[in-house]
Amino acid sequence: MSEAPDPEVVELASRIFDLARQGDAEALAAYVDAGVPANLTNDKGDSLVMLAAYHGHAGAVTVLLARGADADRANDRGQTPLAGAVFKGEDEVIRALLAGGADPEAGTPSAVDTARMFGKTDLLKLFGAR
Repeated sequence: MSEAPDPEVVELASRIFDLARQGDAEALAAYVDAGVPANLTNDKGDSLVMLAAYHGHAGAVTVLLARGADADRANDRGQTPLAGAVFKGEDEVIRALLAGGADPEAGTPSAVDTARMFGKTDLLKLFGAR
């Protein structure tokens, strides 16, 4: 029998996920530096990097990756932050993720698959794919 999560912890986590969606790099850095896991995920498996990437916040992505967040951490549906950024057309985020070591072949569909699906030949070249 597991006990219910502490409502204050749930509220804090919710606030941190909102900071990722809003791209507040400074606040995210402070929370991670204070001990919040850089790979914290929500109930759908979306990491802070995924939320920041999907909402177009390259600066937040960069500070999270610099603090040990996994650039390729897939959510519960197998999607990676890089594939999400390709889907959303977030070029700055794509470059930040690649600079942070993201693998264009990771996830389902991968960033390469997503670029192919949408005919983004410039990204296929950037990823070294055909």
